[in-house]
Amino acid sequence: MKQSLLLLMLVSSCLQSLAQESLGYQAPPPSIVALVDAPPTPSVLLSPNSQWLLLLERSNLPSIEEVAQEELRLAGLRINPLTYGPTRTDYFRGISIKSVSGTGPALAVSGLPAQPRLSYLRWSADGKKLAFTHTSQDGIELWVLDLTSRSASRLTGPVLNGVMPGAPFAWLHDSRRIVYKSRAFSGQPPVASSTPSGPVVQSNSGQAAPLRTYQDLLKSPHDEALFKHYAQSALMVLDLGTGQSESLGLDGVIFYFSPSPTGNYILLSQLERPYSYLAPFSRFPQTVSIYSFQRKQTSIIAELPLSENLPKGFDAVPTGPREFSWAPGTPEILYWVEAKDGGDPRKEASVRDQVFFSREPFSGPPQAGPELSLRLNDLLWMDDQQTLLTVERWWNNRREVVRSWTIGQPKDTLTLFDRSYEDRYQDPGQFATHLNTYGQEVLLQSADGKKLYLNGLGASAEGNRPFLDEYDIASRQSKRLWRSEAPYYELPIDWLDVSKGLVLTRRESVEEPPNYYIRNLKTGKLSALTDFPHPYPGLKGITKELVRYERADSIALTGTLYLPAGYDREKDGPLPVFMWAYPREFKSADAASQVANSPYEFTRLSWGSPLYWVTQNYAVFDNFAMPILGEGDAQPNETFVAQLRMNAESAIDRLVDMGVADRARIGVGGHSYGAFMTANLLAHTDLFAAGIARSGAYNRTLTPFGFQSEERTYWEAPEVYNEMSPFSFADSIKEPLLLIHGEADNNSGTFPIQSERFYAALKGHGATARLVMLPHESHGYRARESVLHTLWEMTQWLDTHVKNRQAPVKP
Repeated sequence: MKQSLLLLMLVSSCLQSLAQESLGYQAPPPSIVALVDAPPTPSVLLSPNSQWLLLLERSNLPSIEEVAQEELRLAGLRINPLTYGPTRTDYFRGISIKSVSGTGPALAVSGLPAQPRLSYLRWSADGKKLAFTHTSQDGIELWVLDLTSRSASRLTGPVLNGVMPGAPFAWLHDSRRIVYKSRAFSGQPPVASSTPSGPVVQSNSGQAAPLRTYQDLLKSPHDEALFKHYAQSALMVLDLGTGQSESLGLDGVIFYFSPSPTGNYILLSQLERPYSYLAPFSRFPQTVSIYSFQRKQTSIIAELPLSENLPKGFDAVPTGPREFSWAPGTPEILYWVEAKDGGDPRKEASVRDQVFFSREPFSGPPQAGPELSLRLNDLLWMDDQQTLLTVERWWNNRREVVRSWTIGQPKDTLTLFDRSYEDRYQDPGQFATHLNTYGQEVLLQSADGKKLYLNGLGASAEGNRPFLDEYDIASRQSKRLWRSEAPYYELPIDWLDVSKGLVLTRRESVEEPPNYYIRNLKTGKLSALTDFPHPYPGLKGITKELVRYERADSIALTGTLYLPAGYDREKDGPLPVFMWAYPREFKSADAASQVANSPYEFTRLSWGSPLYWVTQNYAVFDNFAMPILGEGDAQPNETFVAQLRMNAESAIDRLVDMGVADRARIGVGGHSYGAFMTANLLAHTDLFAAGIARSGAYNRTLTPFGFQSEERTYWEAPEVYNEMSPFSFADSIKEPLLLIHGEADNNSGTFPIQSERFYAALKGHGATARLVMLPHESHGYRARESVLHTLWEMTQWLDTHVKNRQAPVKP
């Protein structure tokens, strides 16, 4: 009888260990909950005339009820069928206005909707009005804020179509009219038949199409019909004077539209069939055209085919014209770029891209512009519309070239910068821009037109020290105007007045939260515009330190160490440690050794931050360096695992030498590629007591056409794919591993099945593992309930397997 009872208890115990847990949403300790619920620091928006600063109240985490609303996943888009807009959008919940020149408090805006959900804030060209959308339960409305009266009013009902990325409206130059995309559907959404009409067939006629692993793609004719229904829109023009809207007669699946600077034309891209089941909407065929307000007609500029068959490589692009845009002034000039190497980065070529121009009335052959030796990354105009800067980049060697060109003289060029863009210490910064009289972005110039202005993060061995430079065009030399000084981290936001040396900055320190100031570069005077309170009282007293160390091959590394308030390493001894990182690939040892942040920045918390556990008496080593180096012809991933090990060993040794870390009680974690890193560290080392991996990919054969910074396919480098897959070494993982994943992950490569299959492999080999699948969550987690539960899971895991761990780590 006793033996039978004992057997029954053992069987029951085994069944319980194998069964699914029915678990409601849990919450972490109250000190962590308080940090999650802290009100976000407001965002700001400067008016084009630099007279007004808008303070934008940001939303807290939404509820799971909101996140769980119906969602369509079509052609790489996630659509709310109730609103004809995107799901998973962050909104502003309020607006107040503060005079830049005044000293009074911010003034409230009247007339806003009762429960604001505001997006896509856009200034009119005259800077006197701000248009934005409000998403109600029924759809997306267009609103406008008049700065003179500080009042907001609704312009349309819930009729806008916001399915495609980007703002669904745009101002015309007169600051009186707004063009917007309206829903253009007939009847109810198509209903899927329960009886299939036949199989879904895809075919290929021998042409290579090495596409990466995308999610949310079309899968059937019904998906195609749904996509067309929800993405189809009509362009309307609304006159603020009359309040009336008029159709422009432009209907279709509108990818994007852009009014010309003078408002005489609209550049328009419409998606056409055949739709792809292998690639997202941005690869679908496109018809690019120009609509004339005066002639009330449309002229086709280009017809672009389906783009499924790109060559391999990160710099691969389609053949034919791409990246259409307007020059920023008058006369009207449309420009675009075309690949001159067949779009194939593996082909030897002295010219990779070429810029082309077409002038009003856009009927003649295009004018050839600059020939570029690398891929076009950005194009900036001076206000005269005769001079432009091209920013070119090439992935394979991380090269960046900035050149100056003159319209009509494509061979007359000046090279302003030629550098490695991964070399942060030598980064000259970005050229400052401003809005011209047409509301278009142009380069900011001195009054005599001879100087431009640069701003950058100012990476250095001491950490980031943001700066402002004046750039002399003739001599191609920069002059330093200002640089952030310790113990503050001060970041230039925008120039207020170049001639007076006035700049809007954001200033913070380890103890002081970010606030906005006017800095006078000529006098050094600093005037506060905002006084936001400290959002995290629970973090006051913690210490922050930039820790330096070297790995075995002498590459210098850094990480940011956070220690609990009141901790005394001499008196309190070593702590349990939670280490958090994300691997980065580099082509040079110098770049891999560079400091990437500042020791003087204020500690900000996001839902995914590891810093919550500094309140639970852990030392947190955040963003500890995980460089993966491949110099010259060597590929970083050839030695991925060995470099992970070196990085982790050197970090742990440094913390132990400092007297901060208990070597037997160190946990490691990461999100996405950091989760992949975590699983590899547990598979190939015995350095850690436990690991936490969120939303990762663990089997690289499921991403066979490249992943992260790997350009080679599985068939070109099978040993790399297998060696880098922790799934292949699941039988070697002996330390406890917590896997967390959103059930609706839409990130390329990190399908939820990655965690499900990895957990099954771990379980099959008897590992201590736990799999948590979060309902309705994507690659990043949004619902308050999901975030709190994630933090609860992580707290339980760390406390059980790290803080209270008794067994020593293997030698």
